[in-house]
Amino acid sequence: MPSAPASTAAIPPFDLWAKLAIDFDDARILVVADGNKIIVGIPDQRTLDKLTALGEKAKKPDAPKAGGGPLASLQPMHDAVQRLGLVLDLRVGGKTYAEFGVGAGPRITAAAVMGKISSFFGGL
Repeated sequence: MPSAPASTAAIPPFDLWAKLAIDFDDARILVVADGNKIIVGIPDQRTLDKLTALGEKAKKPDAPKAGGGPLASLQPMHDAVQRLGLVLDLRVGGKTYAEFGVGAGPRITAAAVMGKISSFFGGL
């Protein structure tokens, strides 16, 4: 009896319930999950900038930059979250910045754009 390849097998839906607090630098990051939704709460733009800077340090300096802008680089994460049947909501300062797992691609909010712009001018 032939079996279906593992890549086509459906992933059963998750039913999560969790609360997690992570101390990073001088900030507390909260992760809350209920059902299929995961909310990651970051207290402020400065903490988000520090976290994203960690990822930049891990990249090889000679690695080519991905085309398609910032949304294209977030698409693989969106696809993985969606394949798992989850919704990931990234919040900074209590406002949704990005949502993954719903629709055709990641959703970036105006609050995220304004937060990044204000963070740029705050560093001058």
